[in-house]
Amino acid sequence: MSFWKKAAISAFALAALPLASANAQTYPSRPITMVVPFAAGGPTDTVARLVSESMSRTLGQQIVVENVGGAGGTRGAGQVAKAAPDGYTILMHHIGHATAASLYRKLPYNVLTDFETVGLVTDVPMTLIGKSGLEPKNITELVAYVKDKKDAVIYGNAGVGSASHLCGMLFMSAIGTQVTTVPYQGTGPAMNDLVGGQIDLLCDQTTNTTGQIKAGKVKAYGVTTANRLKSMPDLPTLQEGGLKDFQVAVWHGIYVPKGTPADVIAKLNAALKTALQDPKVISRFADLGTEPVSQDRATPEVHKAFVAAEVAKWKPIIEAAGVYAD
Repeated sequence: MSFWKKAAISAFALAALPLASANAQTYPSRPITMVVPFAAGGPTDTVARLVSESMSRTLGQQIVVENVGGAGGTRGAGQVAKAAPDGYTILMHHIGHATAASLYRKLPYNVLTDFETVGLVTDVPMTLIGKSGLEPKNITELVAYVKDKKDAVIYGNAGVGSASHLCGMLFMSAIGTQVTTVPYQGTGPAMNDLVGGQIDLLCDQTTNTTGQIKAGKVKAYGVTTANRLKSMPDLPTLQEGGLKDFQVAVWHGIYVPKGTPADVIAKLNAALKTALQDPKVISRFADLGTEPVSQDRATPEVHKAFVAAEVAKWKPIIEAAGVYAD
């Protein structure tokens, strides 16, 4: 390569640096798309819309929520992984983002290397609920009922790898009984069928179940946390009902494609932290049985380490269950 060609290439590279910095400084200059990898009306969609509304005000540009459901959340996540790393396509995902690394044999992206983390958002408890006309009155009676009816009992979930799928796996493992499982394209449709009496059971996030429970449209059997919820103090924990060590919560986080400029991530993170201190967000989260994570957990660094730990935690559990998806 000639001296002049080398000089031209070097000059081009140097000229590009100020341009990248300028783009980051003017970000965002147009609307941002927040991909939710589940159907509209589900719990992750609810969290995304509450947070994105507040983040939009801080950033001065609208964040438009786009629901890209299918394949247990991997379709939407894959779309973001392949998007331009410019901060205009971001992802709101939950615990299923970490478990997908072990659940899917042919995952079209790498959970740990194809994304940059922006920050954790919230830890959402889950509740085991049944259709309003289901015979058992409490969790003890429900366990006996399921063991007797077995595959005649129909359990709905939002698809392989979804939070409702993971909770169902843990429940069936805890009682040593398999039931008939029906996957949906998101927990919104699953909830509709539960309320309509087409399925018997569903384990879902409080962001999606609290309203239905308080309205009496479904029957609540227990919460998946170690302690009762402030929003529903009369609802016992599943551990109280005899399911020892049964505990699972669904965390949410925001991601961007690998290679997104650090300045852009910093702006998104600052907007997220502001949203998590927004009185309206805090109040609405409380109504849904959850609360924002602390400010020290809402950082890219903590989020990145947490995802890696969750991938390692769920890998042996999923392998022991022998449940995989192509």
